[in-house]
Amino acid sequence: MSKHQHDVVVVGAGTSGCYAAATIARAGYDVAVVERKPVEEAGHIACGDALKGANAFPEAIPKEQIEPAFTNTDVDHGRFEIPQEDTVLDIPVPGELAVIDRWKYGKLIIEGADDAGAEFHYDTVVQDVIQDDDGTVTGLHTKRKGEAVEYEADIVIDGAGSLSLLQDKTDFSNATFDTNVSYSQFCSAYREIVEVKEPVEWDDALVFKPASVAAGYIWYFPRTETTINAGLGFQMNEEPMKLVEDLKQDLRNRPEFEGAEVTDKLGAALPTRRPYDSATAPGYMAVGDAAAHVNPTTGGGIAGAAYAGAYAGEQAIVALEKGDVSEEVLWRYNERVMDHFGGRYASLDVYNILSTAVDVDDLMGLMASLPGEKLAEALYSGTTSFGPALLLQTAASSFGYWRQILDFYKTKQLADKLMAHYDRYPGRPSALEGWQDERDRIMDEIYEVTGAKPKY
Repeated sequence: MSKHQHDVVVVGAGTSGCYAAATIARAGYDVAVVERKPVEEAGHIACGDALKGANAFPEAIPKEQIEPAFTNTDVDHGRFEIPQEDTVLDIPVPGELAVIDRWKYGKLIIEGADDAGAEFHYDTVVQDVIQDDDGTVTGLHTKRKGEAVEYEADIVIDGAGSLSLLQDKTDFSNATFDTNVSYSQFCSAYREIVEVKEPVEWDDALVFKPASVAAGYIWYFPRTETTINAGLGFQMNEEPMKLVEDLKQDLRNRPEFEGAEVTDKLGAALPTRRPYDSATAPGYMAVGDAAAHVNPTTGGGIAGAAYAGAYAGEQAIVALEKGDVSEEVLWRYNERVMDHFGGRYASLDVYNILSTAVDVDDLMGLMASLPGEKLAEALYSGTTSFGPALLLQTAASSFGYWRQILDFYKTKQLADKLMAHYDRYPGRPSALEGWQDERDRIMDEIYEVTGAKPKY
């Protein structure tokens, strides 16, 4: 068995892993990225290809290094097709938006982390996590092309994606790490890259359409005028093949896809839940999809993963300089995630919860009734200025959906209350339990108002 020793080992060469590794390597520390895929497949990840907020990415991998993967920077709004209401909603998307070639982007961020000084070990599959008697994570057991390889490290960063194996293998009994995780909080996603014969008329929009269940949707994201990322997402408790058929049937029914050629197919799992309450343990941090750093209403996770990786990398540097990898030292990473986007994503998850308790036709009617800019605020910022006056105005013009609009208004108020509570995220691990108790009381109110089954 071969052995490797590093200051930090990062698992996974995705967005969060590469930004973490680049951040640490630029500070002069020895960091290795272990990646299960071979070098030629690394960076090939199922994704909707939409990237929001690239104008403010972390600097560990410069923006100009990833810009060659931006294939369409003219998209500026979402286009929501609602067949039940015979309606199409054009909703502005705030901030910089681009559609990318995800595989090319994946290669470029690996190149960026490599340029910063990180090592990449491909064809390496994690088998187990190594821990001291006190629970501190100290390394990994892996296999590379059938050979056992052991890694020793002061810190392990888990960027292994949704439902990470590392979390199954780690004993978190002496940590605050969030283990309140189940399959129902995740969705499956499937996408095809489709080449069409003529330019589509909606090449400046991200197109969304409901699937046959309220918790699923179909998307069409234009990489270019003629290259379309067509996919769908659905909760893991739904029947996958039936919903994939939803996508294929819709493709057959759209005239712009007649005679189109599919050039790539890929599926993945992703979180549609609030970020983990804590993504730290002694010697261990989880980042990106492995800690649910994903917008739960849209599935967008690239920007959150980049920042989570950078924050974890910066806190790893602090811990290494102190010679202390305890959870107390790593805790600042949790605080920065919650301050930047964690509270917003938790608030957005409230609207996901509402959607599970509403009939799909009623949900589409509600969307068609709401002013577009208010719906955009809810989908992207986690809150909206939907006050009593606008409530009455909307209800007056939306006969048949008064109850749904009122429920949305009540849910919005509770989502705002939840976000305000996340602003009070604790500054030390010992205060987490009290913070969780109050958060859970707010969640009980949300379940009562929406009529949804508890998600956590």
